[in-house]
Amino acid sequence: MDNRTLPAAEVWQTAYGELQLQLPRETFDAWLRGARLIAYEDGTYIIGVHNNFAREWLDKRLKKTVVRTVGRIAGRTVEVRFVVAPEKAHRPHAEDAADMAEAGPLLATLDEQPRPERQPRRPCNLNPQHTFDTFVTGPCNQLAHAAALAIVNTPAVQFNPLYIHAGVGLGKTHLLQAIGNACHERGQRVLYVTSETFTNDMVAAIRAKNTREFRQKYREVDVLLVDDVQFLAGKESSQEEFFHTFDALLTANAQIVVTAGAPPAAIAGLDSRLRSRFEGGLVVEITPPDYPTRLEILNRKAQDRSPNGPIPLDVVERVAREVEGSVRELEGALNRLIATSLLTRSAPTVDEAEEVLEELRAAPAAGEIDVGNVLAAVAEVFGVAEADLRGRSRTRAISTARQVVMYVAHCEIGLPLQLVGDALDGRSHSTILHGCNRIEEMIEGDAALRRQVKAVARALVQQTAAVPVQVQARGSEMEKQLP
Repeated sequence: MDNRTLPAAEVWQTAYGELQLQLPRETFDAWLRGARLIAYEDGTYIIGVHNNFAREWLDKRLKKTVVRTVGRIAGRTVEVRFVVAPEKAHRPHAEDAADMAEAGPLLATLDEQPRPERQPRRPCNLNPQHTFDTFVTGPCNQLAHAAALAIVNTPAVQFNPLYIHAGVGLGKTHLLQAIGNACHERGQRVLYVTSETFTNDMVAAIRAKNTREFRQKYREVDVLLVDDVQFLAGKESSQEEFFHTFDALLTANAQIVVTAGAPPAAIAGLDSRLRSRFEGGLVVEITPPDYPTRLEILNRKAQDRSPNGPIPLDVVERVAREVEGSVRELEGALNRLIATSLLTRSAPTVDEAEEVLEELRAAPAAGEIDVGNVLAAVAEVFGVAEADLRGRSRTRAISTARQVVMYVAHCEIGLPLQLVGDALDGRSHSTILHGCNRIEEMIEGDAALRRQVKAVARALVQQTAAVPVQVQARGSEMEKQLP
């Protein structure tokens, strides 16, 4: 067949396959993966890509290669135009409106497709921002992501239970809640809890002699999502109740998804029956993101955060290559760059990125910051005595300050629960987790408390000469929300 007679869609699909072979894998995955033909008019191929960074990068660095490949397959001179058109988006970005308007009737049909009416969202403790659309996929999490989508499409059929394990800040809670949000949108009864909440609910039900209501809450659902299930380990009564809840849900063909910090076999004190149930489903791991995934994460997070215009591609690439840890560490580096741009009132440069990276390299490891540093910083910011923070005072001011110690020490720096509890007069794991959860909830709506937590981070800077990446990561996210 004369290639000049090939349909445009076939030309693009062939070119897409050839480009995948021509280009380094990380380049293709970062910039062209998922690119698709939106429209074709008079020798111009309109190619949709997932964001502005991809469009800009392709225009500057890969356009000639793409044009050459498409033209060779088409057997004629062609033009290629890249526009932002995420697969699930209905409306183009404002800066792409002119380009996309030229794409012709085929592109216009994207907005003419009938859209099903959504069911009203019922009260739910899921974070609405944690969806599949905002979850960046890559080799580090592809299996977990695919399994999660399969569960949404056919709950309790293929993978039941689904057990997702990962280190801190790698996205397991995001994916867990994405499942919940998607199932909720489909009208299913979804319950998302942490293992601590499960234990607290059980204890409260026993004390109130109302276990029937507890069991109705946990067993009359279509999808049960339990976060950080490793904290059930060693709690015999909680594990016993969870085991029976587990079996009741399986019998009722309900879907169960749990997350943990380690695979079932690696959790000491986990009931052998629960371990067997977990391992009888699908156990998947999320690992630290590779370079293309880190780049995509930074691209997405940088789009709306920089007050002085888009962060240049070479700056984003520099950070993505250097910071190889968790998503929170990436956010920490990005937010430092944004803070720098606030001072200079200009977009960050590569030199400024290198300065930030040097600070991060010099930052002390989590093990170099102990609970004593956090206690001193919180005492200074909140104007209370360290002895009161360690003690048993239940006044509101001291109780909140004490919970800030728990939050910063465990959630931000990553110090073990046992270590934090020992430093606070032997408080239990569940008490520490309760404190962390309470502060995390409060800072969403309490600007004054957010400022105080930021001040704790600054106090740690003065103590240690550098803020650990984990503290800056979430602390600077609060900065974005400050009035």
